[in-house]
Amino acid sequence: MTRGSAVGRSPSQRRASSSKATSNSAIATIVDQVPGWAGRVQSVEPLEGGITNRNYRVVVAGETFVVRVGGAQTDLLGIDRGIEAEATRLSAAAAVGPEVLAFLAGPGVLVTRFINGAPLALEAARQPAGLHRIAEALRRVHAAGYVEKTFSPFRVVRDYWVTASRHGVTIPEAFELALRTADEVEAALPPFTPRFCHNDLLNANFIDDGASIRIVDWEYAGMGDPFFDLGNFAVNHELDPSGERALLAAYFGECRDPDLARLRLMRVMSDFREAMWGVVQQGISTLDFDFRAYADKHFDRFQAAAAQPAFRDWLRLVRG
Repeated sequence: MTRGSAVGRSPSQRRASSSKATSNSAIATIVDQVPGWAGRVQSVEPLEGGITNRNYRVVVAGETFVVRVGGAQTDLLGIDRGIEAEATRLSAAAAVGPEVLAFLAGPGVLVTRFINGAPLALEAARQPAGLHRIAEALRRVHAAGYVEKTFSPFRVVRDYWVTASRHGVTIPEAFELALRTADEVEAALPPFTPRFCHNDLLNANFIDDGASIRIVDWEYAGMGDPFFDLGNFAVNHELDPSGERALLAAYFGECRDPDLARLRLMRVMSDFREAMWGVVQQGISTLDFDFRAYADKHFDRFQAAAAQPAFRDWLRLVRG
């Protein structure tokens, strides 16, 4: 992954889309549209790793920025570029995300200040000190404010089902059982106050700037359940039970059994969302990537978690 990119770093090929490389003339035209940049741009270079989007490191009058050009058809993945820009501004105000310099709504271009830092090492993220720093960043995010978008994994999997069907994708047999399980999870969860959440906490979306943990790529941000962020982080970083407890203790000041159960149920829902993301991509992406295998992998992990005897205990604990 690109080191120190402020926004738009592709976490992995799972965030792929059918977008094609932006030509040199096209990016030059885009850069010239940024207010105050005409005639002042010193260099433009592609940032590696961008698949969903095309990302460029741009130096203007000695300052470094990232220009993120949104990919094609990403609206079918539930991405609203205007909301993403507002979410990035909120995250920046919370001293977590990158500073937004400009948003060009027409071409879907987001310009942010480059974050100098290093990717957060996976092992460091699993250690108690790392989990404390991440929990601190997530608390700031969840208190950052409001955007006009809701996020629910229970709605997303249904939306992806509809989108995939409209694009001729054969829905996996595993979907029907997974949907029934998801309905059971949703019914068991207690009411909550929606908070501003990231909803895509892959390891590649974290940067350590030396002073704090920064988070990039706010494409899926919206008002939702903070426990989805916690569960999504836990599954993407493969936290073991002690890591899950340490994360909750760092976030809440203690680890309660009902909270642990809720995190684990959201880990399960994160895999369902990922599986259906892969199903949608089978219908809209032109990349040479096995999205079917990707979807199957996450369906398998979803099913394995839901088949555990402990799964019933989790449902019981969150019901109270």
